[in-house]
Amino acid sequence: MQTKETTSNPDNPELEKIFNDLASQWLTETRGISSINQMSMHPAYQQIIGMGKDIIPLLLREVERKSGHWFWALKSITREDPVPPEKRGRTKEMTKAWLDWGKNKGYKW
Repeated sequence: MQTKETTSNPDNPELEKIFNDLASQWLTETRGISSINQMSMHPAYQQIIGMGKDIIPLLLREVERKSGHWFWALKSITREDPVPPEKRGRTKEMTKAWLDWGKNKGYKW
């Protein structure tokens, strides 16, 4: 039996500001880079991963809004990958898999 995690969007404006600042820095400084490996190794992205499970709702919100590029962070933080192998590389289907995963785990964003 799978248990749901009782988590919700953190009502922590400071955490959200730090996340938003790092995400903005990352997007600005990786604009034009096509390698997901290079983008994911950027210091701001690594700092986002280092923020841990508290930011999962913020990442899911970003995935829902813009999709893409946050899958690596989600997989690193959660140590899970709800995307079936045959769906990898299909952003729309990967987005759905992660959002369904978040809802099933009890996350709210």
